[in-house]
Amino acid sequence: MTTVMVIFGLALVLGGAAFIVVAWRDRRRQPTPEDSAAAREAASTQERYAAERHGVQGDVWQRGQNSQG
Repeated sequence: MTTVMVIFGLALVLGGAAFIVVAWRDRRRQPTPEDSAAAREAASTQERYAAERHGVQGDVWQRGQNSQG
């Protein structure tokens, strides 16, 4: 029974240490100019696709292809 508790305790300590190391490493990371440029480009692309989709849906509605009946 003691062996099981020791193994369980070691596993708990190792898991906690791994969590702390990863949290510390991620907190230390600073965003780079490339990160913000990529985020701006992604937002621009998403907005362009949304505008195109909106335009196509308007065209379909105006031609009457989306009528119910």
